[in-house]
Amino acid sequence: MLLLISQISQTQNSSTTKTNWISSTALFLYAVAFSYAYISLDTGTGALILFGAVQITMILANLASGKKLHFLEWMGVITAFLGFIYLVKPSLTTPSLTGFILMSLAGMAWGIYTLRGRGSKQPINDSAINFLYTFPFILALLIIEFKNINLSQEGIILAVVSGAVASGIGYTVWYRAVRTLSTMQASVVQLLVPIIAAVGGVIFAQEVISARLIISSIMILGGIILVLSRQYLSRQLASNKSNS
Repeated sequence: MLLLISQISQTQNSSTTKTNWISSTALFLYAVAFSYAYISLDTGTGALILFGAVQITMILANLASGKKLHFLEWMGVITAFLGFIYLVKPSLTTPSLTGFILMSLAGMAWGIYTLRGRGSKQPINDSAINFLYTFPFILALLIIEFKNINLSQEGIILAVVSGAVASGIGYTVWYRAVRTLSTMQASVVQLLVPIIAAVGGVIFAQEVISARLIISSIMILGGIILVLSRQYLSRQLASNKSNS
């Protein structure tokens, strides 16, 4: 899928494509830890641990780079995350220790993968390289888990769709988008994912639009707007100073 997208967009440029083992390792760790974690976690609990770990990883990275969070950014992060907790609260259960550790690892790995993507100039090519360099890890995992392999037609179809659409196309779009976002913005914008999933449930699975979904959506979107408004206000202040 990535090769096809690359051919269509004609963005091949080996001089700007990054061969990055760190990004590839982070991508692999995210996918594997996420998959194994959900064996022992409920959906809501797993999502809370995952997004919590992503937020903490990226906030710490932001602070480590010497950038202090503005009051609006803190308020935005807190509001959006509380909205997320409110959304998943009905399905929260006490997590298993193994599931908690694996999902926390998945969240940290995704945070690192996102941070590495902010410097990408060729998101399609870089994504393709990242996936290609996970092959040795996948081969090792295949050897370890070979005796447990159980293939079905439905499983194969779902795996192909997951790989081609959700991963190949999805990660490429994210790598392209994250270049224009600050670390803090990239962190909080990802909280839109459970809202999009919930809306998808309403559209495709005939799920009911609940008051909880509406309230949590308002909180998450409001928090994201607060974080994004910080950059807008900074630009406005800079523009006013230059004009004066």
